[in-house]
Amino acid sequence: MSYTPPPSARPFTLHIPDQDLSDWRQLLTLSNLGPKTYKNTYINSFPNYKTTIDDIDVHFVGLFSSKKDAVPIMFLHGWPGSFIEFLPMLEPVKKKWEGKELPYQFVVPSLPGYTLSSRGPAERDWSMMDTAAVMEKLMRGLGFDKYFVQGGDVGSMVARVMSAMFGSVVGVHLNMFMASAAPDPSKLSPLEQRAVENATKWCEIGTAYAQEHGTRPSTIGHVLSSNPLAMLAWIGEKFLEWLDPATIPSLDNPHRRVPILLHQLLPTSLYPYRASFRGPRMQVPPLTKPTGYSFFPHELFPGGGHFAALEKPAELWGDVEEFVGTVLNGKGGKL
Repeated sequence: MSYTPPPSARPFTLHIPDQDLSDWRQLLTLSNLGPKTYKNTYINSFPNYKTTIDDIDVHFVGLFSSKKDAVPIMFLHGWPGSFIEFLPMLEPVKKKWEGKELPYQFVVPSLPGYTLSSRGPAERDWSMMDTAAVMEKLMRGLGFDKYFVQGGDVGSMVARVMSAMFGSVVGVHLNMFMASAAPDPSKLSPLEQRAVENATKWCEIGTAYAQEHGTRPSTIGHVLSSNPLAMLAWIGEKFLEWLDPATIPSLDNPHRRVPILLHQLLPTSLYPYRASFRGPRMQVPPLTKPTGYSFFPHELFPGGGHFAALEKPAELWGDVEEFVGTVLNGKGGKL
């Protein structure tokens, strides 16, 4: 399928210098790890672009339509994820609409400081509001003055901030929702009670990494980025603990292995945590616009967990598509 990017986007092809790969192989050899874990052909099978926003080199994957009424949807990842999580979700979309007019405009960015996007200014803290502003400018620069936002983990918080800050956001779909305690826990369903128990356990024994990120981001960032074994252990445990055990990805699939790209910008992907631990804790704004929520049990679907787009791409996209359709129907079919 051929896609015509908006004027503000320049095509981008991922290329890792041979020296970088050589350095990694050497480090991996010294770390006594197993086979190679990197693959870039899968990423390059999707249209990649870069654009510059406020001196930040912003990378994104885009599936664009020439239809004037195509609905723009932005998908936002979190930590330790990346834009790669959403690629399995885009695969069937590409196949389904091959040679046809795509009814959606898909924008899947690397958040500033993550993976293939450069970081924000180093001389100050970088907050969710800063990221939200860059994402809004990205969508506006692509010519989308009305759009939907979907997000999980950090992306869910950025999406909520975007919804509160910008009138251009029509609706928000989340697969992670930070909420206060239920006034009457006895009214919760067994599934909801189990989710609360999991969240309580995570708050008690699973947040040390966030404390480290928020108080010593540069220290832990450079330690991890200079040692692939340490990085894989630090990130790998999150995938093991936060995934539904029934959906842990296989290393045999290329798109499951590429998160190793994180190493080059791992330190800067931790910087937003710093703003959350300095001064008053950021209050995620309330949702006042149409909102959809997918509750994956390891985080009402039969399966799936924290990394919903990676674990259950068809189910997540089905939910998002249904939500977008519901909102548009309520608006007479128009954004």
